[in-house]
Amino acid sequence: MCLGVPMRVVECDGFAARCEAKGIEREVSLFLLQHETIAPGDHLMVHIGQAIRKMTEAEARSTWELFDEVFARESRQGGLLPSE
Repeated sequence: MCLGVPMRVVECDGFAARCEAKGIEREVSLFLLQHETIAPGDHLMVHIGQAIRKMTEAEARSTWELFDEVFARESRQGGLLPSE
C-alpha cells in the first residue's frame, strides 16, 4: 500500500521545496504542481518525494489525525497484519 504524507512547506526554490511533517524535513519535488503557486506555509500531499496535491491546513491536520489513529491501533494490536 502506498500513502501520501501531508507536509508543510518551509522553503521554496523553483521546482523544489523543503517540507516538514512531525519534525522531519525532506526535499520535495514541485514539478507535478508547476501550475500551482506554492509558498512557505502551504500544505502539500507528498508521495515518494513528489508533491502531488496542494491541500488546506485543515485537510492536512485531518489526515494526520487519521494516521495517528491507525498507528495507535496498530501499536495496541501488535501490527497491521493478522498473525499466522
